[in-house]
Amino acid sequence: MANQKLKVTLVKGLNGRLKNHQASVRGLGIRRIHQSVVVDATPENRGMINTACYMLKVEEV
Repeated sequence: MANQKLKVTLVKGLNGRLKNHQASVRGLGIRRIHQSVVVDATPENRGMINTACYMLKVEEV
């Protein structure tokens, strides 16, 4: 689990969502719908993913 990566894709828009959910998605580096980013599987990133999980698609890389 040392270098585990996660590919995160935004599948629903941010409009009308809670501010902390929007901030979590932005904190992951995602700006628009269908944009994908690869992030480390740290507890911090997993927490942000868990907060907004209903808007994200997550795959292990």
